Amino acid sequence: MCVKIYMNMINMQQGLEIKSEKLNKISKEIIDCKKCILYKERITPVFGIGNNNSDIMFIGEAPGKNEDLNGFPFVGSAGKILDELLQSIDIKREDIYITNILKCRPPKNRNPKDNEIKCCSQYLDKQIEIISPKIISTLGNFSSKYIMEKFNISPENINKIHGKIFIVGAFTTNIMIIPLYHPAAVLYNQNIKKALIEDFKVIDSVLKKID
Repeated sequence: MCVKIYMNMINMQQGLEIKSEKLNKISKEIIDCKKCILYKERITPVFGIGNNNSDIMFIGEAPGKNEDLNGFPFVGSAGKILDELLQSIDIKREDIYITNILKCRPPKNRNPKDNEIKCCSQYLDKQIEIISPKIISTLGNFSSKYIMEKFNISPENINKIHGKIFIVGAFTTNIMIIPLYHPAAVLYNQNIKKALIEDFKVIDSVLKKID
C-alpha cells in the first residue's frame, strides 16, 4: 500500500511538472503575440495564475489597469471582491486557477471586440485542455457566452443563467459550467453581491460532491 501511495504521489508530481511546462510555453507565446492591436498599448500580458491541478477554473473577461501593471489577473477592486467570495466558502486563491479570455488590457477597459476574442481564445482553450478542470466558473457575459458557445450550449444573458449548472462532455470527462456575475459588477450594484454569495454556495456544494 505504501509503495502504491508513493507511486501515485510521484505520478501526480510528474503530471504537475508537465502541466507547468505546457503552460509556460503558452505564456511565452502570449508575450510575443501580435495577433490583434491590443499588444500595442498593453504594459504586461496577463496569462493566468493558480493551482495547475485545481478542480475549478475561473474565467474572466480581460485585464484591467491594475492587472496590466502587475501581470496577474484580478488584483484590483474586483479581485478583492472575488477573494471575499472565495473566503465565504473557505477556498484560498492559491487553490483555484484563474485567467481571462483576453490576455491584454483593452484601452480604457472597454469591452472585448469579437475579433480580439477570436484571436486570443486559442490560448484560453489550451489552458482549459491542460488544466482539465472539473468545474469552469465564468465571470460575466463575455466569458459565459464564449464558454457556452465553445461547448455547444445556447448562450443567454447572465441574469438568466447565473448560478445554474451546465454539464458538458469535454476531452475524456465531463465539465460542469457555472456562470456567475462578474465581481466588478458589485462595484455598481450591491444587490449583485447577494446573488454572487448564493451562487458561490452552489460552487461549494458541487466541490464537496467532487471531494
